[in-house]
Amino acid sequence: MRIQQYCKYCDKELQGRTDKKYCNLHCKSAYQYQLTKEQPERFYNIVDNQLKLNRKILKEFNKGGKVIVRVELINELGFDANFFTHFWKNKKGEVYLFVYEYGFLKIKEQTNEKYVLVLWQEYMSKPKK
Repeated sequence: MRIQQYCKYCDKELQGRTDKKYCNLHCKSAYQYQLTKEQPERFYNIVDNQLKLNRKILKEFNKGGKVIVRVELINELGFDANFFTHFWKNKKGEVYLFVYEYGFLKIKEQTNEKYVLVLWQEYMSKPKK
């Protein structure tokens, strides 16, 4: 006598092989997705998601190659300056932080904090002499 088995996702009665766990690929995929959502977010995912958000925000504001924006304006959208991919130091010693090809430098104009947004340029790749 065969013991009845049921789909792990939708609980339908399974037909066919005795070692079957899901009734179709959709149920298998949905079950795996459900398990993943129940797991705590991995550190890699947290960092990757923040980098993607930072890049999206910088791209949205920097349409002209070099732009100045208020810090609170982009911070309200979820920008976090602690997440960046690399940096570049200019001849004045200012350090631009980059999220892939989009860079930013924090400056203070009177009492307002602002970011100077720039795009990565070829000359930035050349080693300093």
